[in-house]
Amino acid sequence: MRTLVLNAGYEPLAVVSFKRAIVLVMNEKAAVIEHVDDNPIKGTQQAYDRPAVIILTRYVRVPGARNIPVTRRGVLRRDSQRCAYCSKSASTIDHVLPRSRGGADTWENLVACCLRCNNVKGDRTPQEMNWSLRIIPRPPRGTQWTVRGTDRTDPSWEPYLELAA
Repeated sequence: MRTLVLNAGYEPLAVVSFKRAIVLVMNEKAAVIEHVDDNPIKGTQQAYDRPAVIILTRYVRVPGARNIPVTRRGVLRRDSQRCAYCSKSASTIDHVLPRSRGGADTWENLVACCLRCNNVKGDRTPQEMNWSLRIIPRPPRGTQWTVRGTDRTDPSWEPYLELAA
């Protein structure tokens, strides 16, 4: 079971394990605002609701803009597993400007690509192939990218994730 952690200002911070959430609540560092309707957890002195969403009692400062690291899996997810050139199912990634010509491993230079298009394109740019990109490669945005674990959400989290979107 997983629990959504909100900052004191109701912004989503992270998804933590059920055990970590209980520890935060027992140490009075967080309060339960949504709970699962199962049996409560019985401690030595009191019973605790099973938390689905907790809010921290003190505001935690989040450092600047959260940079999302570029990964193969992330590029495929951003592009919905579709080739940027032909829209077929993608299993590889491609550098729009090839690495041999100075292309970097950035969100703006990487796209999902099917194996056939990747092999045909080779070490050329889309302009040299007279191809056009189906999407404009950009860094991903949204809470499911900045808050780890929100790609598989619980229905009770929806109102809190919508506030941050």
